[in-house]
Amino acid sequence: MDCTYSIMRLLLFFTLSFASCLAQIGSVVPETPGSNLPAHQIGPNDLLAISVYDAPELSKSIRVSQDGKIRFPMLQARIKAQGYLPAELEETIAEALKKEKILVNPMVTVNVAEYHSRPINIVGAVKNPLTFQAVGPTTLLDALARAGGLAETAGPEVLVSHAATEKSEAGVQHISVRDLIDGAGSAMNIPLYGGEEIRVPASGRVFVLGNVKRPGAFPLHEAGEGTVLQMLALAEGLAPFPAKLAYIYRRGANGARTEMPIELEAILKRKKSDVSVLPDDILYIPDNKGKRLTATAIDRVLTFGSTAGATALIYSGR
Repeated sequence: MDCTYSIMRLLLFFTLSFASCLAQIGSVVPETPGSNLPAHQIGPNDLLAISVYDAPELSKSIRVSQDGKIRFPMLQARIKAQGYLPAELEETIAEALKKEKILVNPMVTVNVAEYHSRPINIVGAVKNPLTFQAVGPTTLLDALARAGGLAETAGPEVLVSHAATEKSEAGVQHISVRDLIDGAGSAMNIPLYGGEEIRVPASGRVFVLGNVKRPGAFPLHEAGEGTVLQMLALAEGLAPFPAKLAYIYRRGANGARTEMPIELEAILKRKKSDVSVLPDDILYIPDNKGKRLTATAIDRVLTFGSTAGATALIYSGR
């Protein structure tokens, strides 16, 4: 009797232990090799870490082909991956394994180990132009920060080119740098999803030559923002014995420069209003000998190259 009772207790112990083991096995979720990056739609060249529970021969790292499909072990047909979220692709692979009678009830896990289909290109007047993958939430300011910020020559706008998708057409968005940086337009800090190109055009320049202390090209961030007096301030003021008249050379629609005389002395004495300058203008200040360069000579000076060389030409060969 005691022996029978002991045997029954042992059988009950092993039965409960076995049931507990089965429950633990059923609760285990297979680990997937590789990084578990934020879930985005899968695209060409992305690297997928695919794991099938209790089928190590089917657990692979697979790169999506250029046409957006993958070749999965033992399946006859290739599987479309492009445009699916990882969870959606899991269901697609599981259904294919069941349909071809490879596994009865497969447990498939798909993680994205590397994104290569979500590039964001940043070019133009930034400190470090680059291309990176949009992994996780990314905004326009995030992207510009990755590029080291705007260069000193950056213009007043950032252009964001969006690629065409199933839901929207391709297009270019013009975003004011002032609104973006000052925070006045939080809506300007747009989210980026990959496939965008960010272009930061350089600002226009005004060339100041002649009888000034520091001839050179000075940025003009917005049309109509600069004036003759502002350009003279950037050029550190007039050199001794300036002429009464200055000249602005402005390129017309036909490409030729036209000459505009400016009453510089009257402006300095506040007898005349300051004059606006535009991007690509040339402000030339002769000395009081009355000699000046023609528009053709001005273009030749700029073609010559450096500020030092241009200054030498102005003072020697007029």
